[in-house]
Amino acid sequence: MKNAEIDWSSLGFGYVPTDYNVRCYYRDGKWGEIEVSSSETLNIHIAATALHYGQEIFEGLKAFRGKDGKVRVFRPMENCRRIQESARGIMMEPITDDKFMEMVRMAVKLNERFIPPYGSGASLYIRPLEIGMSPKVGVSPATEYCFIILVTPVGPYFKSGFKPTNICIMREFDRVAPRGTGRWKVGGNYAASLQAGERAHSLGYSAVLYLDPKEKLYLDECGPANFYAIKDGKYITPASDSILPSITNDSLMQLAADMGLEVERRHIRVDEIGSFEEAAACGTAAVTSPVGEIHDLDTGEKYVIAKDGQPGPVTRRLYDTLNGIRLGEVEDTHGWNEIIEF
Repeated sequence: MKNAEIDWSSLGFGYVPTDYNVRCYYRDGKWGEIEVSSSETLNIHIAATALHYGQEIFEGLKAFRGKDGKVRVFRPMENCRRIQESARGIMMEPITDDKFMEMVRMAVKLNERFIPPYGSGASLYIRPLEIGMSPKVGVSPATEYCFIILVTPVGPYFKSGFKPTNICIMREFDRVAPRGTGRWKVGGNYAASLQAGERAHSLGYSAVLYLDPKEKLYLDECGPANFYAIKDGKYITPASDSILPSITNDSLMQLAADMGLEVERRHIRVDEIGSFEEAAACGTAAVTSPVGEIHDLDTGEKYVIAKDGQPGPVTRRLYDTLNGIRLGEVEDTHGWNEIIEF
């Protein structure tokens, strides 16, 4: 199979067409056979629950070509468990473990020529999604669903190098409601964040650090990513029912514990920001994105975290270690990687 003709050095983080996607339909109370498609479109009823009542969930994970030539997918079963939980959360039919893993492997193998080479900094982004297909004009769950996995090559998140960026606090926006859908990866959560995110970008910030939607006293999520801070030899990350359980954050907590740091998942008050030695957003796209300054737009307070303008030593080590595991450069002692056999 001829490799895709892509300038890997200039590849951004966006959609690039590939050869195939894989699909599976839930009908008559059961999941059907996996189908391979070369179409980038989907036939959907104009009254489908995905369009009218938000029955749509998705995931994001990556495949990497390692220095040994092997292709690794990082912790795919955790994405499987999370999308199953999202499905249950909004009354959809969860995909089975076997179907999910088979579809991940098929999507990667069918699009092998789009897997970026080792050393390019790029990866193959894997996007599973599930949508409600049944036509409804009354609010109720669908009885038919479509589960799809598409892939696309994406470039490195840090085009200009691994450097801290500034983020802001805005109290006029909530990402989700208390005890709402924040703990599930549903499209509506991201739609709700667009206005605040675009305003933050227009002011020169990389993301919004949301506060808890009930009291506005505690740190919540950082845009589409989890948040953590380093202080007094501890890795601390917010505890909240409205936060999406991040697989990356879970991995970083384990690596921090391996490094000898105490790990705390707890409520973090806004007035604690000034004591942070390091801070970062974390997620699939960036692994960890170091924070330089946090500006509270309501109080005018500016907190300088990266005082020398560089990522802190703990964040740098966490980033390098997790990246190294995904690329086969660092021993995978926790058995996180799924190696795709071709």
